[in-house]
Amino acid sequence: MTAPAPEPQRVRCADAAEAAGDLMEGSAPPADHWFLVEHQGPWDRYVLTGSGFDRAAAGALDRWAREWVGRVLFVRRPGRQVRPAQRRWYRVDGRPGHESVRTGLFTAEAELVDVVADPAAGVTDDGPLILVCAHGRHDQCCAIRGRPLAAAVAAELPDHTWESSHVGGCRFAAAMVLLPHGVVLGDVAAVDGPKIATRYAAGQLPEAGVRGRASLSPVVQAAQHHARIATGAYGVDALRPVDASPDGAGIWHVRFAAPDVTIVLRERRVDAGRGLTCAATAPGWMRVFDLLDVAAPDRAAATH
Repeated sequence: MTAPAPEPQRVRCADAAEAAGDLMEGSAPPADHWFLVEHQGPWDRYVLTGSGFDRAAAGALDRWAREWVGRVLFVRRPGRQVRPAQRRWYRVDGRPGHESVRTGLFTAEAELVDVVADPAAGVTDDGPLILVCAHGRHDQCCAIRGRPLAAAVAAELPDHTWESSHVGGCRFAAAMVLLPHGVVLGDVAAVDGPKIATRYAAGQLPEAGVRGRASLSPVVQAAQHHARIATGAYGVDALRPVDASPDGAGIWHVRFAAPDVTIVLRERRVDAGRGLTCAATAPGWMRVFDLLDVAAPDRAAATH
């Protein structure tokens, strides 16, 4: 009797996206605010509905996320850690001009119900916070690519670095989030992580791999990417969005200040022809932004 042929090994989503050259600008998940909860794990696929987490605290965090356009993430220090008696929480405002971090400690998860209800809870934290998605139960690419990156960054900035639960956009693993600005990066190699984190701590963004700032709309995220290339302005607070105006047929005019530049993009929906996560059971689609025009000042005059 002939043995059945083995099923072909499925290509992981991050490898497939890399091979296809998927564009990542404009793909940061929407979030004006972030709430981070230290939780050693194990993390279930959907952390607030599993992971043995207190039900009242989970409900409070879920309501907070919907009210504040926020994202709730579990975080833990890279590597094997002993569960501490007290754990840390962070509340982050990532909106332009409002960047701030507050933090505190809790012993029982039920304490978070009162913390979430009080925007003034805790104390101010100077940051920065560097998150690396390493949520293997949500997508294996996040663990395979994320854990080495988190370890590399933690070796340089141990007090500022955390592994996190699912960020979004698994096919762009390894994903890094720079807080308080809420800038999401993709395809970050472990060797590059420490330099990127140190650069961010000094107020600068990398010249490649920025998916976007989560508090901005996808079209503004993508336009800001092209504006950085056009002007050479990689300061984290450079290129303040002024206006984003549709002009029919998916055309957008996006204007920035400091430095002044206008980016014209075409927004399209593209069928990927493949699943966009390792767990996907059907082909997905992608939002793509084509650069049509740039009206920019002289590059030498750009503010860095």
